[in-house]
Parts: sequence; C-alpha cells; structure tokens
Amino acid sequence: MLLGLGLLYVGAVLVLNGLWLLGQIEDREIVVVNVVSGVVTLGISIFWAFNPAADAGSIKAAALTLLFTATYFWVAHNRHVEVDGRGLGWFSLFVAITVTPVALQSLETAASPIGTWMGWNWVGWGLLWFCYFLLLTLRLPILRFTGAFTVAIGVLTGWVPGLSLLQGWLQP
Repeated sequence: MLLGLGLLYVGAVLVLNGLWLLGQIEDREIVVVNVVSGVVTLGISIFWAFNPAADAGSIKAAALTLLFTATYFWVAHNRHVEVDGRGLGWFSLFVAITVTPVALQSLETAASPIGTWMGWNWVGWGLLWFCYFLLLTLRLPILRFTGAFTVAIGVLTGWVPGLSLLQGWLQP
C-alpha cells in the first residue's frame, strides 16, 4: 500500500507542477503540494530504510524515492526564495543519470507486468528530470513541452497507478 500512497502523491505533485509550468497555478500556491508530497515521500523512505525488516531492496527503494523528495522540497524552496532554478536543473541532471541504470535494470529483470511498468516509469521519470535540466540549466525554450510532459507523466506514472494500487485494482 505504501507504493500506492507514494505514487498517488507523485501523480498529484507532477500534475500540479505541470499545470504551474503552463501558467495555470501561481508560484506561491505550488509550494503547498510540493511540501506535502515531499513529506509523504520522506515518510515512506524513512519507513523503508529504517524499519526492522529493512533489506537491500527496501533501502534502494528509499534512496530512489528520496530523489523525488529532494526535488519536491527544492521546488518549494525555489518558489519561496525566488531563485532561477539552475541548481535544481543540475540536480535534475544528476537524477536523470542516476535513474538510467535503474530503468534499464528494471526492464531487464521484470518478472511481472507491474515490474515492466515500473521499468517504463523510471524511463519516463528520467526523461522528465532531463527536461528540467534542459529547461532550468541550459535555458532551452521548452517550457510548454515540459509542462505538458510533466502533466502526462504525472497521470500515467503516478495518479492512475497510485489510485489503482490503493483501490486494489492493481497488485504490486
């Protein structure tokens, strides 16, 4: 159920961040969903890493989930202090590079439809983080594309699967 919880909030924050990039939400307002989603993913990560049953797999899941957490807190921070986002862009490149082998390994070792789906999620998330690098650090004029892509990734990799897991329509 923690996967469903986390993915639901990943979906919410990505959809709303995409709408924010598209000019549909004000800078000051987007802070709330980023902080809430950061707290949710931080809590999940702490549980996965430090519960008595923690193992290599749960610690890896925690480490990777914290990449999302850091991103959400950084977006919230940037809106609070009104910086240009280049640091977040460089962090996004770090994350995009980091999740590339995760995506490839997930696709290579997938033993179930949900495993394959998770592999493709990592591909989508890696591409999205790379778009943030291109937008924020290299200043490429891809704001509208990045906003729309963020909404799509939020729906396809977070909102729908998260809700499906929580409702029991999809089994991990």
